[in-house]
Amino acid sequence: MEQVAEQLDLLIEARWVIPVEPANVTLEHHAIAIRGEEIVAVLPISEARMRFSAAQTVSLPEHVLIPGLINLHTHAPMALMRGMADDLPLMRWLMEEIWPAESAHVSDRFVFDGTLVGGAEMLRGGITCAADMYFYPDAAARAYEQLGMRAVIGMTVIDFPTNYASTAADYLSKGLQVRDSWRDHSRISFALAPHAPYTVSNATWERIGSLAEELDALIHTHVQETAGEVTESIEKHGVRPLERLRSLGLLGPNLLIAHAVHLNGEEIRLLADNNVGVAHNPTSNMKLASGAAPVADMLAAGIRVGLGSDGAASNNRLDIFQEMRMASLLAKLTTGDASVLPAHKMLQMATIDAAHALGMQAKIGSLLPGKKADIVAVSLDTLETAPVFDPASHLVFVSGREHVAQVWIAGHTLIQDGGLLHNDNKELLGISRLWQNSLQNRRLTANPGSV
Repeated sequence: MEQVAEQLDLLIEARWVIPVEPANVTLEHHAIAIRGEEIVAVLPISEARMRFSAAQTVSLPEHVLIPGLINLHTHAPMALMRGMADDLPLMRWLMEEIWPAESAHVSDRFVFDGTLVGGAEMLRGGITCAADMYFYPDAAARAYEQLGMRAVIGMTVIDFPTNYASTAADYLSKGLQVRDSWRDHSRISFALAPHAPYTVSNATWERIGSLAEELDALIHTHVQETAGEVTESIEKHGVRPLERLRSLGLLGPNLLIAHAVHLNGEEIRLLADNNVGVAHNPTSNMKLASGAAPVADMLAAGIRVGLGSDGAASNNRLDIFQEMRMASLLAKLTTGDASVLPAHKMLQMATIDAAHALGMQAKIGSLLPGKKADIVAVSLDTLETAPVFDPASHLVFVSGREHVAQVWIAGHTLIQDGGLLHNDNKELLGISRLWQNSLQNRRLTANPGSV
């Protein structure tokens, strides 16, 4: 009796597939079968053609398929301030340039436009999910929704007034209202996002801890990014920032800390014992001269470490391919050990490890049956990528976001032949230029002698 072919929506055939789970595996001449939003099977192409009948088949004979990349820490709207304040350390960068610019310009429209621009950049670079934090979270949600991306949007809380809110209670109230309005969305979720220990009071931290427990929500924050932050905390509170958070009951698997550059051995053990996630931002940390996070030690201790770009104003790219390469090279340099953070581990950090830090590992982060079909196809058929001895090595040390050919999120094609399918490049460039003019005029008014 002839076997009836199983019906699919999409079959993607590729030269290589790196599923990430199981680890350290590269499959040759394999296909990914997709029905609806989910992966049905990952199997040899010859078997897939016999087993399935697909409404659409995409053949990629010189490409590698990987899970969608996850940007574990970013501020997408700051794409509109890209390159505006280079070559400054963090606190001068914030106080002299960024905070004044935000005070003058940040609005619902600024955040929507900036997230649209920054999100499009990420999407074209194979990033299918972003853990974002900024003001006006509803505007960010609307932009990510328009792009078709997956996002965990931080409801920012800070203990001083901004254009968005006046008090910590006001930030929380507005953020929670937005969270409620997007409650049932399949791709958009929210996290509590206190800015950092140095900008948030003990009382606010305690309130955030209670809310996180009540709502089963992620807490996404900056911790120990600079040595000065640690020194200031000791002077003001008598303890280092991480110990302060521990004493307030904040450490746990629902905490995601960005940067974690200045950690000692005891703090690394504390993070590991409490299953805290870490977003490593190597390029931003180098550019702001904040330091090199002890990633090899964190990984050895069993800490979940993913990769983040930070904002485009301090990087100046939203590019996880760059972060994979930088993280690996920086770790090799600082440890003196060429074997640390090899290519497959970097791919894990950019995908499944980041998904674990977000509590989303059951849905995304690897190419397993039952997971969402968030998939990136990277072309390795160019002169600069030849020859290919090891596709994983090429993804980290050779290729870049410019080699991203196709991107699918939940089985829907969003990038084809390297270009956006549903958003207009000219429109996005026009948005960037309008905000550039506005921001530049403010700087000239504030500093008449500047260029």
